[in-house]
Amino acid sequence: MGNSEMTRLLILGAGGQIARRAIEALADDGNVQMTLFLRNAGKISSAPAQARVVQGDVLDRTRLDAVVAGQDIVYANLTGEDLDAQAKSVIAAMQAAGVKRLIFVLSVGIYDEVPGKFGAWNNAIIGEDLKPFRRAADAIEASGLDYTILRPAWLTNEDEVDYELTKREEAFKGTVVSRKSVADLIAKIIRSPGFHSRANLGVNKPDTDADKPYFM
Repeated sequence: MGNSEMTRLLILGAGGQIARRAIEALADDGNVQMTLFLRNAGKISSAPAQARVVQGDVLDRTRLDAVVAGQDIVYANLTGEDLDAQAKSVIAAMQAAGVKRLIFVLSVGIYDEVPGKFGAWNNAIIGEDLKPFRRAADAIEASGLDYTILRPAWLTNEDEVDYELTKREEAFKGTVVSRKSVADLIAKIIRSPGFHSRANLGVNKPDTDADKPYFM
């Protein structure tokens, strides 16, 4: 494969649990060149040989601009009560660098898209915490970037890849999904960047409808 086939991938929040599984899924892919950006580089004990690890905070635009420049895809695995500010910083850095493709992991429930008892339970437990996630989603959708927003159900560490997707305007299905499943979907999009372009997707394990996640 020539250099033209190489995908330059920036992972923001690379120490996160889904991110670590995505890094694992892509580790042996000679066509993906990874830059792993995270607040505490010590969190990554075994980065793939070809990956570059950079310590920094996405709210530090100077550091962020330096790593965004020249990338093909940005995958953000961020969280926190200032997630909307983080998302806006990422969007601005990408716009400044002319980088278009963004994959951003958010959460189930940001649109009140979850029906029934699970929806009511989810809202009671994390509804307030989801407000910055919703503002982040709104900023991403308005950004003009080529985004994919993922809204996973409650996450498990099951060693399985088993998931289905719902669109932005559809009722969410199920209650749980494995981190490995979300990472599998992210890796697929990175390998085929046209996949789920400009999509906002709920991600769940099929047949897990219940009043709340089984482990709660």
